[in-house]
Amino acid sequence: MGLDDKIQNASEKFGGKTKENVGEATGDRDLQAEGKADQTKGSLKQAGENIKDAFK
Repeated sequence: MGLDDKIQNASEKFGGKTKENVGEATGDRDLQAEGKADQTKGSLKQAGENIKDAFK
């Protein structure tokens, strides 16, 4: 996994966590759900990159 991919995936997960926290603090369930989805997407991308690295 390239450094750029690692940074991008971590950034997506962090941004998702931020959205989730803001949504929770403001009572915005849509924003909270969007944040959770972003975190999941970042985790899945990272897992995919790890699988690609395993087969190199």
